[in-house]
Amino acid sequence: MSRIYVGVVAMLTLTLGLHVAGCTRVVPPHQDEAMRAGRDVSSLQSADEDYFHAMDGGIALTPDEVRGRNNWNVWSAGNDRFWDVISVRSAGTLDFLKTLSSHKSLKFSRDNRWKYLGLINEPCFEKASGPDPARFGLWLDKRTTGPDCPPDPFENEQKYPGVRIGSRGEDLNLPSDSAPAGWPKTMPVGSYYGYATGVLGLRLFPNPDFDEAAAGAWDPERYYNDASYYDSAKLVKPFRVGMSCGFCHIGPDPLRPPVDPEKPRFENLSSYVGAQYFWVDRIFAWRGDPTSFMFQLFHTSRPGSLDTSLVSSDNINNPRTMNAVYNLGARLGIAKQFGKERLAHGGLYNKQFNDYIPSGRLTEFFTAPDTVWTPHVLKDGADSVGALGALNRVFINIGEFSEEWLQHFNPLVGGKRPSPIPIDVARANSAHWQATESQTPDLALFFLKSAVPHHLKDAPGGGAYLTATPAALERGKTVFAETCARCHSSKLPPLPPTVQTLGSCAGPNYLNCWDAYWKWTKTEDFKSQMRKIVLADDFLTDNFLSTDLRVPVTLLQTNACSPFAANAIRDNIWDNFSSESYKTLPSVGEITWYHPYDLSGKPRKFKAPAGGRGYTRPASLVSLWSTAPYLLNNTVGELDPRYKNAEYSPAPGVEERMRAFNDGIEKMLWPEKRDKDPVLGDRLRAPSDGSLALPSRIDRTTATSYIRVPMGYVPQDLRAIAGFGRNWFPFLFGEEGEVEIGPIPKGTPVNLIANLQLLSESRSLTDRGEHTARVLALLRRVKRALKDLPKPATDDQARAAFWPLVDQFLALSTCPDFIVNRGHYFGTRYQSREPALSDDDKRALIEFLKTF
Repeated sequence: MSRIYVGVVAMLTLTLGLHVAGCTRVVPPHQDEAMRAGRDVSSLQSADEDYFHAMDGGIALTPDEVRGRNNWNVWSAGNDRFWDVISVRSAGTLDFLKTLSSHKSLKFSRDNRWKYLGLINEPCFEKASGPDPARFGLWLDKRTTGPDCPPDPFENEQKYPGVRIGSRGEDLNLPSDSAPAGWPKTMPVGSYYGYATGVLGLRLFPNPDFDEAAAGAWDPERYYNDASYYDSAKLVKPFRVGMSCGFCHIGPDPLRPPVDPEKPRFENLSSYVGAQYFWVDRIFAWRGDPTSFMFQLFHTSRPGSLDTSLVSSDNINNPRTMNAVYNLGARLGIAKQFGKERLAHGGLYNKQFNDYIPSGRLTEFFTAPDTVWTPHVLKDGADSVGALGALNRVFINIGEFSEEWLQHFNPLVGGKRPSPIPIDVARANSAHWQATESQTPDLALFFLKSAVPHHLKDAPGGGAYLTATPAALERGKTVFAETCARCHSSKLPPLPPTVQTLGSCAGPNYLNCWDAYWKWTKTEDFKSQMRKIVLADDFLTDNFLSTDLRVPVTLLQTNACSPFAANAIRDNIWDNFSSESYKTLPSVGEITWYHPYDLSGKPRKFKAPAGGRGYTRPASLVSLWSTAPYLLNNTVGELDPRYKNAEYSPAPGVEERMRAFNDGIEKMLWPEKRDKDPVLGDRLRAPSDGSLALPSRIDRTTATSYIRVPMGYVPQDLRAIAGFGRNWFPFLFGEEGEVEIGPIPKGTPVNLIANLQLLSESRSLTDRGEHTARVLALLRRVKRALKDLPKPATDDQARAAFWPLVDQFLALSTCPDFIVNRGHYFGTRYQSREPALSDDDKRALIEFLKTF
């Protein structure tokens, strides 16, 4: 009986695949839907209409650059299949078709889509006021017409014919006496760009699985109102939703903010500023139910941040900011100075600019057969195979070629040993991948032209915030030169002979090169030259305001979980998209962490692994005034401090952005002002000065929560076990019959559970077996704790039951560093290696930072 129980618990606690911990199933390559339908790259050409011409400041673009912007804003590369699969794999937690809806039963609609979800309403649409028969009764936004609202050119089926597969283009054979009036009699094919949805970054595609049987079973009213109907893995919806890169990157233009953020015009929007107001918890968990642990997990992503390994899970919860894309030319320039790396094995299959451009500057970043000069796109510096490879990888990460990608890991929950997705397999078996590869050079050209800084002086009313005297501004420049520029400027003095190897030593010797560089930046030689550079009138011109170097997290002292992301290490999912230089980086040493319940505040240590993890690239400070909150996870500062902890998204105007800037930058430079944990409080003390309380914020559950799996999503072969278990283990089931693991008491560190290491990273089969046995033993203890709880149990009772398990969860954690707002103490009393800045110097520095 215990074996059956543990198997059920392993599945229901989202640890499916644990039983295959020691092996990886080898499956033959899959073809994507386009290739199976006989399509090739020539039939998936990029769109050339300049539909978004008013965006990005109305900048004039060449035809190639227009195609690049269209790729970013509307190309979903066949990932509508992926998001449909994930709606089932997430047990109905995610459902983009509901996210797009304005049905009266939902907490959101077009009227409050910005405020509640942080999504951008596409201009020229109106809110659905009832079911749309042309969309099988769904409540979806409708396009308006008029001189300022031309048709969406990407919906043109003749120019951009959709992939005809499954039921697309087929007669649905619905009986005339039962089919609602106006429903399509034939399933549309559509365009390979899909239909516009009224939300920028999401596109609507006819579902090829919506055949005669599915249409006969479809009930749109029950889809919105009846959980027994919509919470089912068997439900086939008439449309799938595809996602473009713009979904996470289109946002309000800081220089041209909309009067009403619910009703922006294209001229109010930018393609590259990042979705700064994006509420992941409400978007990816449409119910918005705080009693769901999945919601609590997503809730750790503050607005504008997202864990990019959410789907290809490494069992490390590490939300990171969705980057703005600024000054790509300057970024490529610093890559030429510091970004030399070596490719090997699958990484050699990445396309480079040289494959598309015969001559000129963009051909200088690759030398055959294996040398690349690369920007480090991801915050941990893992994307290291060249700019085009980094762009191409993004499309797979949001679902391109899911037919193959999903075979290499267990999506969302982990528990299956991942394997690399090979670029050569994608190139041979995915027409969408081939099309993406052919289009990303134009995307790079678009960014090179358009991704220019947004300066406060150019914003409406921005000049009123630039009040520094010339003397204060000059002092701020000097402080920046001496304290900040070594990480946050792409214009640097010539490297001395002792440091010149920094540009080419990524790999096993990197830390020695980094240490030599860091030592030099503390000298008067560096500082005197840097002051001249910063004081020059053209310092901010074409400056990426970052070195893009990999900084060891032991120096940054920021949360370690982000640079510990495992997706790009050797033999993991992104193996082909990281360099050999990355995979051979040395360990950064010992990481300090704090027990989430130890009120003594005693620091603890663990050894960081080698092989790529443990480093973070410095953020670019371009347009810093408009991009608060700060740190790599948006934990320092509030979008609007007037509404802290409220369900509120502020307007994206200059006043609101400056309020967020002032709040965030003060907390960066005065860490004592940062949030403290409700349990640990101010008990953690800075080693440099015991009178200073360290930031200690831990993301804890905000309500009593449960891991729930509606019975409609339990695999058929396990339903009999689940039915049997309802009699024997009633504490595993909720009032509606769903499987329910809990209660997880309010105040539990989310990552205590989310960071449970299901699989050993050791190559030893003995180590792997021992680790699996420890995980199963912990699950048995969880079983006993749950079994002994009364139902319903109070939070105090649940805490008492789980308290003895805390240390066992920590012992099996992929990353036990739960404090999210710590680190980056440069210029403050929280570090002792250099003198702290005076308050006057910090104020002067802030005045200079406003000009970025």
